[in-house]
Amino acid sequence: MAQLWGGRFTKETDQLVYNFNASIGFDQKFYKQDIEGSIAHVIMLGRQGILTKEESDQIVDCLCQIKADVENGTLEISDKYEDIHSFVEATLIDRLGDVGKKLHTGRSRNDQVALDMRLYTRLQVLETDDLLKELLETILKLMEEHIDTIMPGFTHLQKAQPITLSHHMGAYFEMFKRDRQRLHDIFVRMNYCPLGSGALAGTTYPLDRDLTAELMGFYGPTLNSMDGVSDRDYLIEYLSACATIMMHLSRFCEEVIIWNSNEYQFVEIDDAYSTGSSIMPQKKNPDIAELVRGKTGRVYGALMSLLTTMKGIPLAYNKDMQEDKELSFDAMDTVKGCIALFNGMLATMKFNKERMYASANGGFTNATDAADYLVNHGVPFRDAHGIIGRLVLYCIDQNKAIDQLSLDELKAICPVFEQDIYDAISMETCVSKRLTIGAPGQEAMKKVIELEREYLAEDWTIDEDCKIR
Repeated sequence: MAQLWGGRFTKETDQLVYNFNASIGFDQKFYKQDIEGSIAHVIMLGRQGILTKEESDQIVDCLCQIKADVENGTLEISDKYEDIHSFVEATLIDRLGDVGKKLHTGRSRNDQVALDMRLYTRLQVLETDDLLKELLETILKLMEEHIDTIMPGFTHLQKAQPITLSHHMGAYFEMFKRDRQRLHDIFVRMNYCPLGSGALAGTTYPLDRDLTAELMGFYGPTLNSMDGVSDRDYLIEYLSACATIMMHLSRFCEEVIIWNSNEYQFVEIDDAYSTGSSIMPQKKNPDIAELVRGKTGRVYGALMSLLTTMKGIPLAYNKDMQEDKELSFDAMDTVKGCIALFNGMLATMKFNKERMYASANGGFTNATDAADYLVNHGVPFRDAHGIIGRLVLYCIDQNKAIDQLSLDELKAICPVFEQDIYDAISMETCVSKRLTIGAPGQEAMKKVIELEREYLAEDWTIDEDCKIR
């Protein structure tokens, strides 16, 4: 058992206790962040004169070599170490001797792990944002391609009014755009450096926390050492944003699953994103959409787990907070994988325009427009609503659509109808005359598409020093 403490203890830790306490099995995931933080810390110690320049340079060079050796496979992260911090420091001491023992001057594992987790989460925020941007590019392309593709819009999973596929896709564009805005907000709030907080009360060494923060691309140091070591709000916020992303993906997947069914046949999922049945040769299953929908609960679980872990912890650091990692790591990987796979499925999906149009045309989706026609000809809306309700009942009885009725049939129900009713309730008219911003009309959609394209072009970016531009 390799650990960096023990002077106060008179006997070895029980092996079961050690195993239960150890985190090397999962916190090795941020070895890069641990080394990055150690390099920044040592550079600062050297500039402050706490270490000599020679000592600082030696340690930095060795840390860089340790990172390279881990990445090229010549150095294995071993579970004989308690955690990734112990592994890095013990390896450094093995290679440098007493000079390596000076790495931890003015630092605690409490502020070290707080830094590592913050650096790692910051990277996940950026990677998630990149994937969402790629998904938005795919959605916007579909919006541009299907501005004239008419389909039914639904409420209560029943056909309601005709819209376009472009308009439907635009709803998800707005959802994922807000998801990116949440990530942006999280980044701005979390990008402060806890290193230098010590165990909970800072340190007597003359650390330059502003320098350390600057070296790692933070806006500055955290302003309370107790909060610095015990804050996981940023991680809760990120997991909450991930849960919302998964909720949006799950809703989209549910629609893809419905659209892919034999009853709808609105879409055909590419073979690369489908599977078959072991017994039914005719089946082509939307497994990716179903798995994304299913994995949503997994991400929700990580959020609820961390909220529950943090709810009863007094200041400052407590060992409970080690539980912030495993489920969070799983959620981070799950969300990024789901976004990437969903994007691939959506980009290769084929849409059955004729089937969508026929579904809209055959589901009384123009009933509201028929009522508006009567209103525009002097009939009070409430009366018009009742007239169209009776008209729909007649159509159901005759197994016809409204526009399949003769003018005589229409007049028998309401004499106000004239020949121009047919143009007024055509699918094309029902869609195109909705021109207010946010509506499915072609001109309105063109304006929205232009705005969304500008949003993607002018979007916030992060430079190499992790500063927002």
